Amino acid sequence: MTIEATSVVPRRSASPAVRSHAWATLSCLALLLVLCLASVALGTRWIPPDQVLTLLLHPDGSEVAAIVHQMRVPRTLFGLLAGAALAIAGALMQGLTRNPLADPGILGVTAGASIGIVVTTTVLGIASVYSYVWFGFAGALAATALVYLLGSAGGGGATPAKLALAGAAVSALLQSLVNAALLVDAAALGDFRFWAVGALTGQPATMLGPVLPFFAAGAVLAATTAPALNTLALGEDVARGLGQRVGLARLRGAAAVTLLAGAAVALCGPIAFVGLLVPHVVRAFTGPDHRWILWYSALLGPCLLLAADIAGRLVARPDELPVGIVVTALGAPFFVALVRRRGLREL
Repeated sequence: MTIEATSVVPRRSASPAVRSHAWATLSCLALLLVLCLASVALGTRWIPPDQVLTLLLHPDGSEVAAIVHQMRVPRTLFGLLAGAALAIAGALMQGLTRNPLADPGILGVTAGASIGIVVTTTVLGIASVYSYVWFGFAGALAATALVYLLGSAGGGGATPAKLALAGAAVSALLQSLVNAALLVDAAALGDFRFWAVGALTGQPATMLGPVLPFFAAGAVLAATTAPALNTLALGEDVARGLGQRVGLARLRGAAAVTLLAGAAVALCGPIAFVGLLVPHVVRAFTGPDHRWILWYSALLGPCLLLAADIAGRLVARPDELPVGIVVTALGAPFFVALVRRRGLREL
């Protein structure tokens, strides 16, 4: 009788890094789900979470169902899309420029998109989102180029502090032009005054459909740029030595930032500091790998924006604070602390 020996191949368990990212992703998704539910439930009128879930699945035509489906669900979706877009755009800008102070709001990208959209709708009378969103993208590109030219002037090139100052100056100039355009048209002022400071309300829910393809295209471009960002972090010379096409990577990243920032501004107006805050928080627990930085930024950006929107509804009840003001109140001290930590020697 022959006994055949069988070899047992041990099962290879997932690496600690994979398990860590799996748990972190699940935690972020759970937090995002809780904030989405809170965004629909909380406000001037409190709606119990169990009733929210029931109305989401089985709308009954009541007044509460109308509040949920016509007001709070679109508002929550706006927060999801704009938060992800701004956070990804900020992470991309910080990686492309190796500038920890980069943010679509600070460097004038959102202000450029705003002036393009507001002037187009008020002066040219173009009301179709498919038309004026292109002017928003053009404004974002023009503002980015202007900030980079101003920040590169003088000795030392485009340092982080100089770019931040140039972005602040360009943003202030463009925001004054936005205000001037709105003051000329009284009807437009009433429609856009809430949007102009950054808010998840003021735009119809039908805006989501036209803007979604631009967001998707920007997200795909951002994902394909992530490996190049890791190489660029080593320096341009090293990146070229490793075969990286630096110019193409930056062009792809700039296109992604423009699409994402333009889509966010079209939905919610100019909201600053989301793209600054979120990547720094993410980098604290992921390290320098931009593939994970972009992924977690896409998850935590909406968390920050929804949490700020909920806080704005609760602190001023029965009125509310626009989400742009709440995020600025959180982001401005963080920006000052970041500048102080780095020092001002590079000015």
